[in-house]
Amino acid sequence: MSILSKEEAKKILAKALSFSKADDCIVTLNGSDSGNVRYARNTITTSGVRSTMTLGVQSSFGKKTGTTTITEFDDQSLEKVIRRSEELARLSPENPEYMPPLGPQQYKDTPTFVKSTADITPEYRAKVAADSIGPAAKKDVTAAGFLNDSAGFNAMMNSKGLFAFNQSTNLSFSVTMRTNDGTGSGWVTRDYNDVKKFNSATASQISLDKALLSRKPKAIEPGKYTVILEPVAAEALIGNMISNMGARQADEGRSFLAKKGGGNKLGEKLVDERITIYSDPWNKEVPSASWDGNGQPIQKMSWIEKGVVKNMFYSRYWAKKKGKIYTPAPSNGIMLGGSASIQDMIKSTKKGVLVTRLWYIRSVDPQTLLYTGLTRDGTFYIENGKIKFPVKNFRFNESPVIMLNNLEELGQQQRVNGNLVPAMKIRDFTFTSLSDAI
Repeated sequence: MSILSKEEAKKILAKALSFSKADDCIVTLNGSDSGNVRYARNTITTSGVRSTMTLGVQSSFGKKTGTTTITEFDDQSLEKVIRRSEELARLSPENPEYMPPLGPQQYKDTPTFVKSTADITPEYRAKVAADSIGPAAKKDVTAAGFLNDSAGFNAMMNSKGLFAFNQSTNLSFSVTMRTNDGTGSGWVTRDYNDVKKFNSATASQISLDKALLSRKPKAIEPGKYTVILEPVAAEALIGNMISNMGARQADEGRSFLAKKGGGNKLGEKLVDERITIYSDPWNKEVPSASWDGNGQPIQKMSWIEKGVVKNMFYSRYWAKKKGKIYTPAPSNGIMLGGSASIQDMIKSTKKGVLVTRLWYIRSVDPQTLLYTGLTRDGTFYIENGKIKFPVKNFRFNESPVIMLNNLEELGQQQRVNGNLVPAMKIRDFTFTSLSDAI
């Protein structure tokens, strides 16, 4: 077992710190127990369990720092890893942006650990695979999927008296269904802290239905279309936008929040007023640890409120340089949505394209947040409120900033990659070329 209690972790960290002779020392301890099952060609290919625990050390003399890791926890090994980090620190060049460790902090526990997820069995994993493989085989479809579940902890202690601890569980699942004629593909992903919220049969059926519906796609001309982005597709762009809301990038003119001539867009209206994005470690659907990698407490924070940029995140160094409050990057992203279902949004669309998934996304221009990528695993043409036929996939060139200014409707939220993102209908979404991939 690699899941330690708070007191067990604290004891190991304190022992390691007791060997330190550095000016500053930070020790981290992370462990997890995980299990998985992988299947392809309608057959389970691998399954197993994994248990790991690692201790990391960062020792500093002035602005010179050395780091080491170890997976042994007897006294001799702990002293050895501390000495090695100190040796490396003395050999290292000075870091001009070095920040000393934080002092003691107060943390409020978050609901990240669910015992039923920690107790997942091999039999449960086999059932998840069967829920994909059985229905797929009956429909002349081939399933390939992966389930991974884990339970673990993160802890840190430093020479200034800080101690932080968090336990968490997670389940992630994805499955691709391909029709055996090679023309149709469906895909679905799910992730939860609480396994009781996961229905593998329902998730697999969605992927299977998409595969059957997407057979023999037709080519339509690239161009600007009204699109309905399912939450998975929307999160691929919204998540990139949130992760690029750093103050330093903006202040240095390297991001979409930079102003021409200097400064940033804090307080300015950026997107449609229906857009509100915030982070909250205590959200029951997407909980996260209440402290960051420096041990700084993470608070509920509004990033975009009714279309206006409310906050940007600051590193400790940049906050000190600019005389600002240290604001950690968000540990999750929550975008307010509406009540409309995907079917409701289809019914209200005269002409458009339904997009299941965006992938292979690459940055084109950080200053406008322009991205390129491909649609995949189920793209459909909509006409007069109905799906008329599947279409060949597209390459797109689009910025989430422009996209959120072309918003027509927000749909229901869904958890995707630890975030809550709604489906959305967007006008004038730019498809630049066709792709032969299914």
